[in-house]
Amino acid sequence: MRSLIAHARAFPARIRDHADDRDSYGRLAEGQLPEALFITCSDARVQPAVFTGARPGQLFELRTAGNAVPPYETDGRPTGESATIEFALGVLNVPEVVVCGHSHCGAVGARIRNEDLAALPAVHGWLDAQLPPPAQLASDESERHQPDVAAAVQRHVRVQLARLRRYPCVREREAAGQLRLRGWYYTVHTGQVLELDARTDAFLPL
Repeated sequence: MRSLIAHARAFPARIRDHADDRDSYGRLAEGQLPEALFITCSDARVQPAVFTGARPGQLFELRTAGNAVPPYETDGRPTGESATIEFALGVLNVPEVVVCGHSHCGAVGARIRNEDLAALPAVHGWLDAQLPPPAQLASDESERHQPDVAAAVQRHVRVQLARLRRYPCVREREAAGQLRLRGWYYTVHTGQVLELDARTDAFLPL
């Protein structure tokens, strides 16, 4: 943490001493108007601001293990994730939602390989509840042993987009033409981003 703490200590002086930063950060105190809700994995290698170039205030982020979107609950037990999505659409009126999976995803890899997670009961419960069954993610044995688990992650992104579309706030705004949903796949070792093309149902380079 030493380098991170040093940066945090120096950061206020940088804002104070640079007029552009001082102005832009000053405007953030007045409120936020993000351009997108960005749903991605908690993995430390995935930093949306790094590969999108986003400045503070541009992305409203939701990070979960395996970039999973819990099903919308109607029984009065909302999740933190559903509250974040509802706030982004109902209050911040974001015009776009991105669901971004990534290569070498530990959550998807553990799911498709049926790894023993007995020592991690919360992780096991989350993956079991929120990720599709292994057979739905990996169509054959070879895909289960791909180091980057690319095919499985991309199928997983499709499933999460379908879940999102069952949220009332998503369904209503998309039907009104006020919302666009995007599926992305980020390759951690190259930095390349692929996007799901609705016409071909394939992930293509941006």
